[in-house]
Amino acid sequence: MANLPLHGGKAPFWLTVRMRKLAREIANVIIEEYGTDELVFRLSDPYWFQAFGCVLAYDWHSSGVTTVVTGVLKSAINPQEHGIAICGGKGKTSRKAPSEIQSAGEKWGFSEHTINKLAYTSRMTAKVDNSAIQDGYQLYHHSFLFTKDEKWAVIQQGMSNTDRYARRYHWLSTHTTDFVEEPHNAIVGNIKKKKTLNMVAKESEASRKASVDLAKEPTRKLVNLIEATTKPSNQTSIQYWLPKTSDPWTQTQPMLSMPRNINWDTLNRIYEFQPQNYEELLSIKGVGPATVRGLSLIAELVYGEAPSWEDPVKFSFAYGGKDGVPFPVDRKAMDESIQILKSSVEEAKIGEKDKLLSLQRLRQFIPENNNSLDMQSITTFR
Repeated sequence: MANLPLHGGKAPFWLTVRMRKLAREIANVIIEEYGTDELVFRLSDPYWFQAFGCVLAYDWHSSGVTTVVTGVLKSAINPQEHGIAICGGKGKTSRKAPSEIQSAGEKWGFSEHTINKLAYTSRMTAKVDNSAIQDGYQLYHHSFLFTKDEKWAVIQQGMSNTDRYARRYHWLSTHTTDFVEEPHNAIVGNIKKKKTLNMVAKESEASRKASVDLAKEPTRKLVNLIEATTKPSNQTSIQYWLPKTSDPWTQTQPMLSMPRNINWDTLNRIYEFQPQNYEELLSIKGVGPATVRGLSLIAELVYGEAPSWEDPVKFSFAYGGKDGVPFPVDRKAMDESIQILKSSVEEAKIGEKDKLLSLQRLRQFIPENNNSLDMQSITTFR
């Protein structure tokens, strides 16, 4: 299992230059052999993404592998040449995603409808991971990848100031059929929370419907409901329903402080909009974590429809541990990932010195009794 602690600083220039060169050539090989969709597919896989970062010589256990690898790819890949556009990035750069999507879409001759649809997808994936899943990790990185064939993937990352670790969220267009029900390709990290409000879990379907019904009610009615539930003289205090956990984030960030944290102007806008489903509700400007939590809590108190509190994170940064923690080593998956990267490096049009260094870095991950990996594993990996 690979912990991903938050690291400060920047990758040195001499390293990023070489990373960019190697990333470009590996991308060239994959696109030439399998097409642009395959590269997007692999980047959406947390196993492959992490291994790719290792081959590029970045810290295998650092949260920076996400931001640096996507940043390197963004500078190494030319949308016109490779047929893939990488938009957004870390911090303020993430906010440029909509304009970068529009710029690439116009160059490719996309219709305004298609460009707006892709921009909406970018915005909704960020909205889901920041508001509909409340795990204590604030997003600070958002990369949106899409091809000329309108296939897309999202790689975004959040960090927790409490535990000083990162969590990465992977999306893939062929996997996402619904933005608000089990939409992710993977959510990976090294800490599993005891309580996480997960409004996009399948088990939260009834809570989502109840939240929409409540949001369509006059705001004054919601105020009365909240006031009624927060008065001990009327019924049990709302604190009774708050998660009982030793989780430090839950302690410092209570589920909801009624009614102080609720934006009533937003609820007025929701009422005027009259959303027909939870995706429409979530897409409304101003709907954030407090609104999502408030509606879900009232839905449970009024209708008895409880949301899922199961943390959706998976331990997927590596291939398991020799002691079986967090799970036994998946040797087949590990060997296949290594072979894919090994073959890509060998076929890449780069200097022998860079090629040798890359293969040496890979070799330390290859078991001593398995040095004859065959090319068939490339096709079985998918």
